[in-house]
Amino acid sequence: MILYFRLLLNSFQFAVNALRTNKLRTLLSLLGVTVGIFSIIAVLAAVDSMDRALKTELSGFDRNMIYVFNYSFGPSEIPRWKIDQFPNVTYEEYDYLKRNLVGVEYASFNFFATDTNMKAERNYANGVTVRPCSSDMQYLDNVKMASGRFFNESEAVNGNAVVVIGHEIANTLFPGQDAVGREVRLYGRKFVVIGVIEKQGAISIGGGHDEMAYFPVNLFRQMFGDNIKAYTPVIVLKPNTSTDIKHFEDEIEVKLRAFRGLKAGEDTNFFVNVFGGMMEFLDNIIAQMNLVGWIISMFSLLVGGFGIANIMFVSVKERTHLIGIQKAIGAKRRMILLQFLFESIILALIGGWVGIIIVWLIAKGVSVVLDFEFVLSLFNIAIGLGLSIIIGLISGYLPARSAAKLDPVEAIRSGI
Repeated sequence: MILYFRLLLNSFQFAVNALRTNKLRTLLSLLGVTVGIFSIIAVLAAVDSMDRALKTELSGFDRNMIYVFNYSFGPSEIPRWKIDQFPNVTYEEYDYLKRNLVGVEYASFNFFATDTNMKAERNYANGVTVRPCSSDMQYLDNVKMASGRFFNESEAVNGNAVVVIGHEIANTLFPGQDAVGREVRLYGRKFVVIGVIEKQGAISIGGGHDEMAYFPVNLFRQMFGDNIKAYTPVIVLKPNTSTDIKHFEDEIEVKLRAFRGLKAGEDTNFFVNVFGGMMEFLDNIIAQMNLVGWIISMFSLLVGGFGIANIMFVSVKERTHLIGIQKAIGAKRRMILLQFLFESIILALIGGWVGIIIVWLIAKGVSVVLDFEFVLSLFNIAIGLGLSIIIGLISGYLPARSAAKLDPVEAIRSGI
């Protein structure tokens, strides 16, 4: 046992000496492992951070929330050219579904509109995400008020010129002041701010509530009409908790087909998108991103493995005489094999640690600069170190095996 630990200690010393003596060769050999581990851990950390951010942001939304409009959240078997011919949903259809569907808890008629600018006196807020909607959108979108209130049903139906703005917009337009009751200009007309949304912080979807402005959808309809191609209307529905979601979907399709006068056998010209389905679609995308990242990174690890194998073969050749002496005084093949495997693992771990440290430094920088929590988890670090050990074992096995099989007499003679 003492001999075993002594050989392991000698292996560690040999590895350190090899690093010190052949700095350039070692650096080039470890570069592949460093790049490979960096690539894998960077991809895993980025995807994990994105996945965590998405789930945090969407945690307040009900998975049973339904979006009815002329496009699908995910892949569809219907050709794109045919989908582009589907008619837009209308306010009348929204009103019909709201009144006739059983089990509706909240319903809203929205427009997907492009970002625009907002002005108050001499201050401008650029890139404002506008959300023309009905009053129930406060609950559907999980909007939490910091001050003031959200507009009510009467204001939404009448199309009153009122607006609810996000925290960042309020700070930009009215720095150090209370925005509630103040006037802003949007689309060239005056709106009265009746509420400010709680600060949400940076997120990855749509900019979040901080840069969003909600106002009555009927005012938007008065300004632009119902058929403007630049803006897509959508009906958002949320069933109550006692409603079966599948039955609710089927009921929406049956009633909307009947309202549109579609006969049996005619294709449905709208999509009923369940929010939970979009979550599954996002999960599939994240899984594919992980897979692509692994495939690309494996090529770098393969190069790194060849580099370590090369340096180990050179190390065996340089220490042939010493191997012969060790075998002559009783060292078994297993001991010689282990000491070279140990050395190759050390080299791979050094490359792995360097890759992980680089990812950690980048994660810290990204988190500070982009105000986005880039997380490097202990699980990802364990994966990186585990892969380093595996690469070290695989790359060092053949050189270690060739060293273990050396004839002690021939090995000693080669050093004379």
